[in-house]
Amino acid sequence: MVGFEYHNGELCAEAVPLGHIAEEFGTPVYCYSHAALKASYQEFSDAFADRDALIAYSVKANSNQAVVTTLSDFGAGADVVSEGELRRALAAGIPGSRIVFAGVGKTDAELAAGLSAQVHQFNLESKAQLRSLSDIAAKQNLSARIAFRVNPDVDAKTHEKIATGRKADKFGVPISEARGLYKLAQEMPGITVVGVDLHIGSQLTDLEPFEEAFVRLAGLIKTLREDGHNISQIDLGGGLGVRYFDEQPPTISSYAALVDKVFGRLGCQLIFEPGRALVADAGILLSRVIEVKESAPHRFVVIDAAMNDLLRPALYEAWHRIDPVREAPTEAAREIVDIVGPVCESGDILGRARPMSFLASGDLVAIRTVGAYGAAMSSNYNTRPPAAEVMVFGNQTAVVRPRIGLDDLIGQDELPQWLLKSTSVSGGHSAR
Repeated sequence: MVGFEYHNGELCAEAVPLGHIAEEFGTPVYCYSHAALKASYQEFSDAFADRDALIAYSVKANSNQAVVTTLSDFGAGADVVSEGELRRALAAGIPGSRIVFAGVGKTDAELAAGLSAQVHQFNLESKAQLRSLSDIAAKQNLSARIAFRVNPDVDAKTHEKIATGRKADKFGVPISEARGLYKLAQEMPGITVVGVDLHIGSQLTDLEPFEEAFVRLAGLIKTLREDGHNISQIDLGGGLGVRYFDEQPPTISSYAALVDKVFGRLGCQLIFEPGRALVADAGILLSRVIEVKESAPHRFVVIDAAMNDLLRPALYEAWHRIDPVREAPTEAAREIVDIVGPVCESGDILGRARPMSFLASGDLVAIRTVGAYGAAMSSNYNTRPPAAEVMVFGNQTAVVRPRIGLDDLIGQDELPQWLLKSTSVSGGHSAR
């Protein structure tokens, strides 16, 4: 795993021992590797180097400004689904011309913000979105470049909660209705039809659903061109899976070969929206053991990271590799433990029934492959401040999101007037 390897018996982030990071920044703490981000982006970029391609990083996967800026420096564009993500992309130096504005529910304010930023393309998901965008663009005497996200009714064969391309899913417009919507769009002021969009789900480990969806999309493009639409852009979304446990996701080169097979002769710019594929392996969550709790027949290793820091295991039954920071000898005895957090939920389990070398209070563990949908989905449940975030560049380490103190966390709340306590002062007046 690029970026995180054992050296002299200790797991390191590039040239920095994780023990040093824990000592300096405390735990729990997310740690991102610049080298790992570079390697994953380069692999994706190289696979499409001889094509007209826009790699629009899916900001939702990890919206940390240092991560977005790092990928921007490598040449990435951005796929955004909110005004907040749009602002993050712009702040990272990504021009509007390299930003795709997606999202199943776009407010008028968000559509206006996208127009102001002159985004490369709006991926629209309904007739209502089209009408709203047309009204806003026409009033400003602007033209919005659009594609419709079509729902091909394809089962992505992924987790139920991250499948997005089936008929029953909330995303996109039915492919059977696309011709009528494109005809309507062509007639509306402030709208320029430029492409089509597709995204069938996340963490796909098989090319078959991609191929099924791609073939249906290619057929639609042929029909739309016959109808007179200038389809010059094909947005194929994201979805490429990574290895968490024993998955064998397709290589990026095999994915690229499939894209060429289906779309190679259409003469379109290709837009990709990788998120997990770029950042998942570039992050670990570093945590310290609070205690080891015996509750026969179970042995619980309680760590200071919890489901509020990493929601995926509780939300998706996701499996993440967990390693001790101090490397255990190959011949060391192992015990079966549940690695759990301190949150008051039975679902606060980071790793169930794991064979681990013996751990004790104060030991450090690293939860792997959490660069995507880790910190981005965290919360302050149980009034727990979210984990701090750091990035490593060779032998350099910097905080990229500071830990919020409890006083600051509690201080975000405000009391209404009727809950404010009156304090008696001389003269019988109350302090306000």
